[in-house]
Amino acid sequence: MLDSIPTLTAAAGGSNLLTGIILPFGAMALIMYFLLIRPQQQQRKKHQEMIANIKKNDMIITSGGLIGKVVKVDEKEMRINLGDTEVRIVRSMVVDLFNKDTTPANTNDKKG
Repeated sequence: MLDSIPTLTAAAGGSNLLTGIILPFGAMALIMYFLLIRPQQQQRKKHQEMIANIKKNDMIITSGGLIGKVVKVDEKEMRINLGDTEVRIVRSMVVDLFNKDTTPANTNDKKG
């Protein structure tokens, strides 16, 4: 009966578990945080700041690809003029500000 009781010497091999399994998974989690999660949080913060600073007469691009001029800004939605039509959109659907002089800020310039 005493043979089935684990001894303290068997538990001493537990440090191998720490360095062999847990440490690599912890390192992978840290790398994933700095390569994926943190940049996405920063990008979301910039987008929210851009949306908060939209004002009347700004030219915007929506997630649907519409380019229009802001006519009215409310807390959760805005009205944009698309030429002959005015459309109500949710503020979070704005992708970027658009200036006729320059290309949108979020596009990649490709030279070729």
